[in-house]
Amino acid sequence: MLCEGAIMIALSLVLGLLKVFELPQGGSVSLEMLPLLLFCVRWGMGGGLIACFAFGILQVFIQGAVSWGWQSILLDYVLAFGVIGVAGLGKGKPGGIFWGSILGGAARFIIHYISGITIYKIVAPTEIFGTVFDNPSLYSLVYNGSYVGIDIVLCLVIFGILYAPLKKYFTGADLKK
Repeated sequence: MLCEGAIMIALSLVLGLLKVFELPQGGSVSLEMLPLLLFCVRWGMGGGLIACFAFGILQVFIQGAVSWGWQSILLDYVLAFGVIGVAGLGKGKPGGIFWGSILGGAARFIIHYISGITIYKIVAPTEIFGTVFDNPSLYSLVYNGSYVGIDIVLCLVIFGILYAPLKKYFTGADLKK
């Protein structure tokens, strides 16, 4: 588990550097959640939380952090990526890779959303996607939803394509004795 966790964290860090697009206040579309979600669903929530928190901490140092102080680093990196570990609740369950991914991605979004309405409200009013936002709650919903939602959908599509040939790995059947 330890070796697989280290490999998945490293792969996530590399995939996080390959961004489809990046938003001005941080946040980007990438496949960095893919290996983390797979690890969580294979090994469960305990190991998943540890691996995801480790990824969040390493991400600050390796990929760099866009922040407005230590609070936003704690929320947008350590906690937001750490809670992806709840995807581990899908371990051993039918379709666990899919609903676990949705659960982990939703948990990440919730932390980013909280960060947006508490810390990043200082940038309001602001414009994004051609619309000016005065309301920090709506801004955070649109801003964070725009990239986290796409990340979740990309992961689900890739897991859907790979599910039939790699089902025993997605369900952790290869780990059973």
